Amino acid sequence: MFPEYRNLITQLKVDNPRFCTLFQRHNQLDHEVRRAEQKPGALYDNDIMQMKKEKLRLKDELYKILKACEAQGLS
Repeated sequence: MFPEYRNLITQLKVDNPRFCTLFQRHNQLDHEVRRAEQKPGALYDNDIMQMKKEKLRLKDELYKILKACEAQGLS
């Protein structure tokens, strides 16, 4: 996720508790989605769709933080 911000992500995971929490939750959801998709009949599972929506919302929020930090010259 966001390879162009690899160094900034590493820095923010240490320096920004909010970013770290969001990042961890995104990764947790990613693993949960992958496991759920392995189950038979999972393609149309409403729970998976909700997890994916939440994961996307988190990704958007993480990106906003990255862009704000970049604009402040923290990259």
